[in-house]
Amino acid sequence: MRHALINAVEHEGKARVGAVLGRIIAENPNLRPKISELTPEIERTVGVVNSWGQSKQKLQMKKLKIKIGKGEGEKKEKKEGKRGLPELPNAKRGKVVMRIAPYPSGPLHIGNARMVLLNDEYVKRYKGKLLLVFDDTIGSENKFILPKAYDMIQDGLKWLGVKTKKPIYKSDRLEIFYKYAKLMIENKSAYVCTCPTEELRKNRMDGIECGCRKLSAEDNLQRWRKMLDGKYKEGEAVVRLKTDMKHPDPAFRDRVLLRIADREHPKTKKKYRVWPMLEFSWAIDDHELGVTHVLRGKDLVIEDMMESFIWEKMGWKKAEFVHYGLLNIKDIKLSKTKSRIAIEHGEYSGWDDPRTWSMQSLRRRGIQPEAIRNFIMGLGMSLADIVVPSEILYAENRKIVDANANRYFAVLDPVALSVKSAPKTRTVAAALHPDFPRLGKRKIPVDHSRIYVERQDFEKLYGRNAGLMNLYTIKMERENGKVQFVSKEIKFEDSKVHWVSEPNVKIKVVMPGGKEVEAVAEPGIGKEKEGDVVQLVRIGFCCVGKEGGGGRQTVLYFAHK
Repeated sequence: MRHALINAVEHEGKARVGAVLGRIIAENPNLRPKISELTPEIERTVGVVNSWGQSKQKLQMKKLKIKIGKGEGEKKEKKEGKRGLPELPNAKRGKVVMRIAPYPSGPLHIGNARMVLLNDEYVKRYKGKLLLVFDDTIGSENKFILPKAYDMIQDGLKWLGVKTKKPIYKSDRLEIFYKYAKLMIENKSAYVCTCPTEELRKNRMDGIECGCRKLSAEDNLQRWRKMLDGKYKEGEAVVRLKTDMKHPDPAFRDRVLLRIADREHPKTKKKYRVWPMLEFSWAIDDHELGVTHVLRGKDLVIEDMMESFIWEKMGWKKAEFVHYGLLNIKDIKLSKTKSRIAIEHGEYSGWDDPRTWSMQSLRRRGIQPEAIRNFIMGLGMSLADIVVPSEILYAENRKIVDANANRYFAVLDPVALSVKSAPKTRTVAAALHPDFPRLGKRKIPVDHSRIYVERQDFEKLYGRNAGLMNLYTIKMERENGKVQFVSKEIKFEDSKVHWVSEPNVKIKVVMPGGKEVEAVAEPGIGKEKEGDVVQLVRIGFCCVGKEGGGGRQTVLYFAHK
């Protein structure tokens, strides 16, 4: 309660589940393994606190003797800035340049959202520039470029509300990388190595220089030209950075800067065969593009070391590095490579399949971009590694979609009932949303001889009275093939069940795990537009899709409860 109240007062009466969770974990890191258990209680508490309004929240803080020190709120806001992010080091308003660097092997997924949105938030705060630089150099053999990913990534950014400058493609900048490689060979910061891989690996572990390292700049330049002219085969020569062969971290000793790759590139085809490694390309591009601040995970220590080393050798001004801890979403395994293979094999329907967790799939499920942003910002910039349940994202989404999501009945596993002695009525009125009359009402058709309820409700409540929501009470027990009408009144103590009658519409619900469930629903749901978010009563929130031709089947993509 304490953290929820403080967060609400600091943010105009609206606490956020992610922010409250973050404060609790920061205060007591030992609770991290119990996040999934804490989340439902935090969500409930935040809902209660947010329903009070600012006056009652402040009054409750006084009763509980919760104090925010004089000026503490303002100091905290000044220190952390909007959304609880710390200030960037040595940042000047209007001068900040940052970049996002997606590798186009597939669309952006939820795991990429943190990198994208943190950069976006900082650039907006400092009125700076955000560069979109496609990291489309030739990578490993099992990780290759998917041509349509270029457009899918930009589509995802647009949907998230992230504005970038005109895209830059590393594959268009090979001549720039070649120019600086030549300069580094000339100033003896780099050399061309032709040693066998195993020999080189052993030398690095033992801290022994290879013979190639001792060659003159002229000899290395000649080798460099042979690399560019195709005189070496793939794997026969690489350009290495001259670091300290006694460096305490063997992985930092004489790392590769450029290598030969004969695979065809989707944009440049066979024009180039010498490709830069990531650390080298970023050291060059961050300088050339004027990047002032580099945001990256705390695990990318080698990248920091490599860039800093190259900038020092070249006499360039260093950019600022800002780090954050690793984020894992519980029970979600993210892999663009595995998703691509599953799509190619027909296991997934496409990149908007819910199992990819791509921006396209989240949009299809009705997850709002604002919910993703609030989810990410609520976690902040902590260096601690965290594992959070997807329910925190869903809680943020629920707050956004709930007020405008029309309610409908749908029965997933129907049991048909005929109601004996039911009052004559062909339709019944029900609110499109019980809490928001402004949305209006819907009419549900009624055929007393064909009432469908969930099989589990029928079996669980057999022999007992049950209220058919907005209709009447029946006894869940067949006599001569029929159930008995009990009363027009639905008593508070009786269980309430949803139902569908005739006419109805057939729908298909696609679950997050990919399973497709057939159902019958009240016909009004067919009037919803593609992309609308609705709530299936007692089932959950779904986003409307369409399939087929005229009179086509309505497809709903399940979002969350």
